[in-house]
Amino acid sequence: MLRLLYDMGRAGHAQFIVATHSPILMSCPGAVILSFDHAPIRKVRHEETEHYRVFREFMSDPTGFLAREMEIRGADS
Repeated sequence: MLRLLYDMGRAGHAQFIVATHSPILMSCPGAVILSFDHAPIRKVRHEETEHYRVFREFMSDPTGFLAREMEIRGADS
């Protein structure tokens, strides 16, 4: 899907409105990301999104990430 979005957008054949939590899709070159998290709506870089931060933390230390999340979730229950 990422390749399709990139190729068609680059060729000028299409524009896309995509609602996603995927940091991979958000990183598509040329993508414009609008954050609806706070008013007013604003343009952000994919690195600024919560989804990117969580993905990066998980990928850098999956075991530690899951342990921390399970500890946090256990404390909230």
